[in-house]
Amino acid sequence: MKVALVHDYIKEYGGAEKVLETLSEIYPEAPIYTAFYSPSFLGSHRERFNKMDIRTTWFQNTPFKNKLLSYFRLIAPFVFKSLDLSDYDVIITSATGTYTSPNFVKKKKDAKLFCYCHTPPRYLYGYSTAAPWKSVWWRKLLYLVGLVPIHFIRLLDFKSAQIPDYFIANSEEVSKRIKKFYRRDPKIIYPPVQVKEGYLNQKKGNYLLAGGRLARPKHVDLAVLVCTKMGFPLKVFGREFSGYGSELKRLAGPTVEFLGEVTDEEKWKLYEQAKVFIFPAEDEDFGIMPVEAMSVGTAVIAYRSGGVKETVIDNKTGILFNDLTTESLTAAIKKFESLKINPMDCNKQSQKFSKERFKEEIENFIASKSKN
Repeated sequence: MKVALVHDYIKEYGGAEKVLETLSEIYPEAPIYTAFYSPSFLGSHRERFNKMDIRTTWFQNTPFKNKLLSYFRLIAPFVFKSLDLSDYDVIITSATGTYTSPNFVKKKKDAKLFCYCHTPPRYLYGYSTAAPWKSVWWRKLLYLVGLVPIHFIRLLDFKSAQIPDYFIANSEEVSKRIKKFYRRDPKIIYPPVQVKEGYLNQKKGNYLLAGGRLARPKHVDLAVLVCTKMGFPLKVFGREFSGYGSELKRLAGPTVEFLGEVTDEEKWKLYEQAKVFIFPAEDEDFGIMPVEAMSVGTAVIAYRSGGVKETVIDNKTGILFNDLTTESLTAAIKKFESLKINPMDCNKQSQKFSKERFKEEIENFIASKSKN
């Protein structure tokens, strides 16, 4: 059984790329086809891809390609249609929600195409995005002018979603979106999380922790504002997007420390020693970081939204708050301080989302459906 993997593009390392990396471990002989590959943007994560067989499209040679991601949406169907994968029996597309069309690849008639969907494109269906499209006049103008193209991109997106033989959603939250926008009934397989088994650090520090991808939908500003007002020590890690990091620093008081991008080793140490991990993300597709934090016995305070409702058990492995306001988050922090959370409960819950479980479920599902 010859297998090929398809990923939108490789320019950063996040949850979608962790899934791609694990799929490559399951199918080590499978080449990875992608619109373009920019290893220089991956920082310390670059070495993860060094041994992979990555094959790009003609878009790889486009000047300034890394600055043309938004405009690429208009020609993405033509780019992916240029990929001839007719030699493969099984094709697995990793659809990150950036583009509508990784499923448009050429394949032989009896090949099985599986789409692992992280989310339908957020910008097409009213979900918050990292770029503040309507914050300045010229972006408002581009948005209004773009309404007509967006309509056609939605049509293309729906057409692309009818191509796969099977859909896999990374959470119940994303499954609902797939059913609503694509009218497909997906299999739910949670993404792989590198959880710590049987290891708990009981020596917690006195700081609260937030971070990851510093983009506006993550609402880290709430944590910064609350900790500044209450005088709580807060550490914030991660790479900033679209100027959001600068905004956070302007809001922060002396108790807030910005660490920038950190290594995996540094991240795990932060998780282990944090009093609690704050995750106020809006409409999160799944949310890997809360699971990582729970795996070392660290409780999570999260906004009751998206995939986090499937991972954090309210009042047992953390606190879920109901409104994206400083008042709601403040109340959640105060409630956490009076609540006794067992680190073992956090660790036990995290095991449901392990990397080993993902590998077993993916292999079994694809093997069973490929025989049909």
